[in-house]
Amino acid sequence: MYWYNGELIENERISLGIDDIGLLYGATIFTTLRIYQQSLDHPLTHWQEHLKRLHSSLQVFQWSDPDWQRIRQGAEKLSRFYPVLRITIFPDGREWIKGRFLPEDLNLRQEQGIIGWVIDNPAWQRVLGEHKTGNYLTPWLASQTAQKKGAKEAILVDQLGNWLETSTGNLWGWKDNCWYSPLLTADILPGIGRSALIGWLKKQNISLQENLWTPEFVGTLQAIAYSNSLVEIIPFNSILGSDIEINTAIYREILPDLQQYFWLF
Repeated sequence: MYWYNGELIENERISLGIDDIGLLYGATIFTTLRIYQQSLDHPLTHWQEHLKRLHSSLQVFQWSDPDWQRIRQGAEKLSRFYPVLRITIFPDGREWIKGRFLPEDLNLRQEQGIIGWVIDNPAWQRVLGEHKTGNYLTPWLASQTAQKKGAKEAILVDQLGNWLETSTGNLWGWKDNCWYSPLLTADILPGIGRSALIGWLKKQNISLQENLWTPEFVGTLQAIAYSNSLVEIIPFNSILGSDIEINTAIYREILPDLQQYFWLF
């Protein structure tokens, strides 16, 4: 079941023209959101923030605006069945919304952490890093390679080896009673979950710094995690491709700094 161009369609296939530029070139933008309590207006769903993300990219690319009311209609229908929605917009304003379920082992990942992998190919950075475009080949390749190595998530780096983000989210580091997040550059997506958590930390007067994650700095971190709108906060219990040693016992003490934001509502 999915929503496409104003219609709810019960099928596992979508019909696109063979010359559709979304198909040929990945010329689409998208956002992925988690629907809390089946409500688009729940504070943690961040519905308006996701719409702003789409609208901002449309303006930059000078693409046609979609029917925003129709997008809301489709999202409301699908949110009755799926806790996660991906909203895709084509250059001519067509909308495509598909749903999926949360990972079955999400609670386990949040509690016990996952294995990460630092990519060995700095060319695997997202295209147009400030936007979520349909050309998502490089992070997908990174993610697939990470899984083949026994990891759940890939960590993307630049040409100098500086850590940027993961294949699906934003990075968080902790040391000496302070949280750290990589600086937003042209290569890093300004995640909606990241922005919400930064606001929460500041509101709670919890120390936070945004900085450049050089290999030397990363080596000093005592804990590392990542976030996105779907999984909330996931800690890393080990990271392949690096010499970092993580004391996982520390997570019980420090993760509530970030997790409490999701417990508010």
